[in-house]
Amino acid sequence: MKNTVLISRIKRQKFHKDTFDNISEERKKRILDVSIKEFAEKGYNAANINAIAQKAEISIGSLYSYFASKEDLFLTIVDVGFQLIEEVLNNINIIDEDMFSKLEKLFRTTREYAIKYPEMNQIYLDLTTQGLSTLANRLSTKLESITVEFYNNIINEAKIKGIIRTDINKELTSFLIDNMLTMYQFSFSSDYYRDRMKIFLGSKYDIEDDALLNEIIMFIKRALN
Repeated sequence: MKNTVLISRIKRQKFHKDTFDNISEERKKRILDVSIKEFAEKGYNAANINAIAQKAEISIGSLYSYFASKEDLFLTIVDVGFQLIEEVLNNINIIDEDMFSKLEKLFRTTREYAIKYPEMNQIYLDLTTQGLSTLANRLSTKLESITVEFYNNIINEAKIKGIIRTDINKELTSFLIDNMLTMYQFSFSSDYYRDRMKIFLGSKYDIEDDALLNEIIMFIKRALN
């Protein structure tokens, strides 16, 4: 029987103005694509709102008619990314597989996402810095609140089915697994995290190889059985 428990959708704050909802999808996509590239390449502080408008082929007045500030434009991009991640986690959560198969799918999907959307991955990395903490605090739903519920669901299910020990600390397990996933994800965008991985693992593993992913899942499995 399939597990049909979905991650709950917490109401998000809308960072863009209503006018942005009324423009064409092509125009929305162009504005967001240009903005993502600008923020990823230059970082939030150095990103230029005038350059974004020019590259998106709209006036600066039009851009401010869609977003009250550069901060709101940035948070709109981040929140769109969070919605995509939420959809991914829901899709994994409903499949009829055990906890470790779901975790493998999560790590694999994270790898695919980081490779396919390197600029969004860079923006997520930048958002974790202390300098952008005030922006992160404005998000009504943070990534952590989405992933915590995902981990809690699969750990509880695994305990009930006898897949893992019943004395496992759910909260600590969720925290440690998510830390592993975060380091894995950021290794695709950050030279620091990539070099750090090489220091610990040497040349035995490549970040894009299945061998590394399989070893991570096996480590988690042995720790919980």
